[in-house]
Amino acid sequence: MKALPRLGVNIDHIATVRNARGGEHPDPVAGAYAAIQAGADGITAHLREDRRHMRDDDMIRLQKLCESENIPLNMEMAATDEMLAIALDLKPKAICIVPERREERTTEGGLDVVAGHNHITPIVRDLTEAGSRVSLFIEAVEPQIRAAASTGAAVVEFHTGAYAHALDDGDMDRAQAYLEAFRQSARLAHDLGLEVHFGHGLTFDNVGPVAAIPEGMELNIGHFLIGEAIFMGLEAAIAEMRNLSTEARAA
Repeated sequence: MKALPRLGVNIDHIATVRNARGGEHPDPVAGAYAAIQAGADGITAHLREDRRHMRDDDMIRLQKLCESENIPLNMEMAATDEMLAIALDLKPKAICIVPERREERTTEGGLDVVAGHNHITPIVRDLTEAGSRVSLFIEAVEPQIRAAASTGAAVVEFHTGAYAHALDDGDMDRAQAYLEAFRQSARLAHDLGLEVHFGHGLTFDNVGPVAAIPEGMELNIGHFLIGEAIFMGLEAAIAEMRNLSTEARAA
C-alpha cells in the first residue's frame, strides 16, 4: 500500500479573524484542538515579525496543546535572530523557515536558499541541535533543492501557490508545467535524503495531482480549510481534504 500524505492544518487565519476585531475570540488554540480532534496530523502556525495573526502567547499555548496531544507543532518563521531565539525557547517538534516581507498579504514564493545559504545554514544547525526537525520552504527548482540539502535541513516544502494561481487563471499548460516540476523536484529531493512536503494555495479542486506525487509525505493547508469551515464545519472540511488526498495517492 502506498504511504499516505500527512495533513498539517495551518490555523493562522483563525487568529486573523480574532485580530480583526480584537479580544480573544475565536481562539486559534481552540481551533487547533478542534483540528486535532478532526484528524489533523499536525498543526502549523506562522509567528510573523509584525504579529499580524499569531501572537507569542498563542505559540506557547499551542506548543503545550500539541505536546499533550502528541501532535507535532510546525512553527513557520523567518530566518531572523528574534525568531531563532523564540524557536529555541519554544522547541517545537518541527520548524519551517519561510521568506517574509511586511508588505505581503501572505507568503509569496519560496526562500532563496542559494543566496542566503551562509545565513540560513547556522540557523538550521542551531534549531536541529535543539531537537526540531527543520524544513525550508522553497520553489521546486534544482539549485534551491541542492542548496537546501547542503544546509543540513531534513525537509523541503515546495511552494504550490503558483500552481494554484495558474489553475485559477485557467492556464492548464502552466499548471501542468508546475506539476511536472513538482514531480521531478520531489524525486531529486528524495534522492538527496530530504523529506518532501507541499503547501500553499491547495484546495479541494487542486490538491489531487499534488497529493498523488509519491515522494510527498505531508500537505500543509490552512487558509482554504479555515474558509471552508465557515460553510461546512472544520471537521467536515478536514475530512474532505483527507479523503481527496487519500484517493489521489491510492489511484
